[in-house]
Amino acid sequence: MAADPDTAIICIDMQNDFLLPSSPLCVKCGMACLPKVQDALAAARAKSLPVIWVIREHDPSGLDIEYTRAHLLQAGGAGGTVPGSKGAELVEGLQVAPGEHVVIKKRFSAFLATHLDFMLRRLGVKRVVLCGVQTPNCIRATAVDALGHDYAVTVLADATASKSEAVQENNLEDMRCMGITTVTTAEWIATLS
Repeated sequence: MAADPDTAIICIDMQNDFLLPSSPLCVKCGMACLPKVQDALAAARAKSLPVIWVIREHDPSGLDIEYTRAHLLQAGGAGGTVPGSKGAELVEGLQVAPGEHVVIKKRFSAFLATHLDFMLRRLGVKRVVLCGVQTPNCIRATAVDALGHDYAVTVLADATASKSEAVQENNLEDMRCMGITTVTTAEWIATLS
């Protein structure tokens, strides 16, 4: 599990609409993982590992949102994570640095109908480290698809979050059963030395 030049960190959906308590899409424990996400990103940058940001954006009409989430659209057709909205922006304390890559997604998995796999392969990446929200949805779907694309996958257990600790741990255990590594941010950073 030691860090190699073929490792990239992928930060998923750390956006206002998923983290601010006033949002109907807020992941209850999401803000608690922010300091660990910041630590992981700082460590990756210090080692010059590729940093890839995954941002969820939806058409204001909601035409491209999962049908199971259509009820989350606001009156008047404006749903969450609309491009250009405050809700679609990264939460305060995070920002894309020069040279880092951004992938826009429409669904849970960062691989579905995006160019993520092409980017990772061009970068020579064989191992991905995931942080962000929400573990049972976007983290898990991305981790499973990464595994299906033959990447070695690590999920940072304390730099990801769910609506409750029970949901978080159950999903981490399920992923471990699939062969996905789950470690704390500190444990992962220690491998970078």
